[in-house]
Amino acid sequence: MDKISRVRLWGDDLNIAANNLIIIGGAEDKEKGKEILRYICSKINKEEDTLVVATVATERPRAAKTRYEKVFSSLGVKKIRILDINNREDAYKEENVNLIKKAAMIFFTGGDQLRITSILGGTPIYDEIIEAGNRQCYFVGTSAGASVMSGTMIIGGMDEQSPRKCTIEMAPGLGLINNVIIDQHFSQRGRIGRLLAAVAQNPEILGIGIDEDTAIHVNTEGILRVIGNGAVYVVDGTEMTYSNVSEQHSDEILSMYNVKMHVLTRENQFDLKRKVPFEEENIKDENHR
Repeated sequence: MDKISRVRLWGDDLNIAANNLIIIGGAEDKEKGKEILRYICSKINKEEDTLVVATVATERPRAAKTRYEKVFSSLGVKKIRILDINNREDAYKEENVNLIKKAAMIFFTGGDQLRITSILGGTPIYDEIIEAGNRQCYFVGTSAGASVMSGTMIIGGMDEQSPRKCTIEMAPGLGLINNVIIDQHFSQRGRIGRLLAAVAQNPEILGIGIDEDTAIHVNTEGILRVIGNGAVYVVDGTEMTYSNVSEQHSDEILSMYNVKMHVLTRENQFDLKRKVPFEEENIKDENHR
């Protein structure tokens, strides 16, 4: 079996987002206006709520701990706790599980998204994360922490190249949002090709590419809103009429017909359930008056 993972994502269209999610494309501003991080902090009670920073994705947890403790403290958050998990044994420790139980917001740092799932999957920490969602805890992720939010995540693929049939690697994610797949550092690393390849393999899902210093807030109704300075790209393959995606000749350039892409910027909104931007909804409403 070759290294390419072909993963099909299943989910309930009526429950595309069961959680409050803030998903960042990476490299969010931590020095100047801190727009995205400031927005994140506005969603909790900065005096009383516990913000848990999960450094599991990174092999340099001390650096991540110092960076985010400093920035969240500067934004007025009083209760910052670090979930420092470096192996599966740590994910069984009662003190770590109790941290999740107290969290009003869990922030996943960047690093390697496969570290998050391979360390947390099937452990008491993962079970408690799901419970946290049931009590309306906010989940935030940046870079690798963004990719891991979906039920299926991209873990590898060629940047800055034309899309090829099967040269993208995917694996199960945390499953905090259904029927989407997320890529980050999007335009900065030229990742449109690999997102198109992901949608070609799974045309029932939406591909979402998020630029650096840009985020999406997805509420429990499945409404996406853009925050920050870059763009968000939504690739919809629902009405695709043809693709040549196949295991055969996997290095060939990918061909796809009738694929739709929306480009969203600051304050733009998109209905993930209906797969339409709000502007399109308004136009249709006016035409039916």
